Amino acid sequence: MENQAVKTSAAFNVASWIALMGGVVAYLIGLWNAQMQLNEKGYYFAVLVLGLFAAISLQKTVRDRIENVPTTALYYGACLAAFAVSVALLLVGLWNAELLLSEKGFYGLAFFLCLYGAIAVQKNVRDSGTRLLGQPRDNPELPDEND
Repeated sequence: MENQAVKTSAAFNVASWIALMGGVVAYLIGLWNAQMQLNEKGYYFAVLVLGLFAAISLQKTVRDRIENVPTTALYYGACLAAFAVSVALLLVGLWNAELLLSEKGFYGLAFFLCLYGAIAVQKNVRDSGTRLLGQPRDNPELPDEND
């Protein structure tokens, strides 16, 4: 696949940041105002942090593979597993929570908005970094998967 410099629009960059920040702020305000124990709030916060990290790392790994940057199958699998675990933990937590259905929906939607925003922002940062640094890396000095 030919590497091409991709230029995203300013509107998409702004929309991506709004999605990420709006989702995170809404989720955290919801947690702050929730009538639940502190350990439950900590659980939902940890799930959010794990989900954001896993989504960003998975998107970067997939993009590296598309651009022929060596990545190990083990790291790719770990990223995929962490992403799946974060989504599963949120779903199990919400399923078993003693919250109104509207509150469960709010946390679920805010969580997935955060994931979408994080992936889009990481994509935009990667695209702008490629443009700023010149051509994408053709021959990176990273160990191959077989080493």
